[in-house]
Amino acid sequence: MKLSARNVLEGKVLSIKKGPVSTEVDIETKGGERVVASITTASADSLKLKVGKKVYAVIKVSNVMVGTDE
Repeated sequence: MKLSARNVLEGKVLSIKKGPVSTEVDIETKGGERVVASITTASADSLKLKVGKKVYAVIKVSNVMVGTDE
């Protein structure tokens, strides 16, 4: 697999929460970090995701916002 994205994290699926339109996929990276992705349910089905399956979290963002109550 070759991608232009620089942030590609290998991991395994910890959990899957399917909805009618979107699916939440919880991934644990090799380093122990957790990444949660929201993808379409059609994509989740196409990828044949299941708990324990090896996957890649590909991260390509234009911005990140951080907020606080203080």
